[in-house]
Amino acid sequence: MTVPRLTKPTIAVLEVLLASRDDSPAWGLSICREADLGSGTVYPILDRLKGLGWVTTWTEAEPHPGRPPRTYYLLTGGGRLQASEALEARRARRFALPGFAGGSA
Repeated sequence: MTVPRLTKPTIAVLEVLLASRDDSPAWGLSICREADLGSGTVYPILDRLKGLGWVTTWTEAEPHPGRPPRTYYLLTGGGRLQASEALEARRARRFALPGFAGGSA
């Protein structure tokens, strides 16, 4: 699987998706709220993640009256593994830089 560019917004979306569970998946607006990002940022990220096979989606079968059906987003097994590994590798690189954790600046 290809790893997307890990921008701050992409990291925020991945963290929300990693925190969601099979029995309580995230939907678009909930991801926007939890990541503190606008829909114009979140939905393109979700589309890229879906295109990479990291995310699966489905539409709510019986929406609540008065609102459109929600589209739910859930990391696939491979996507969850890739996201966890990519975020961990990024954290490890950040703390390996001089000036962090006792390094010299």
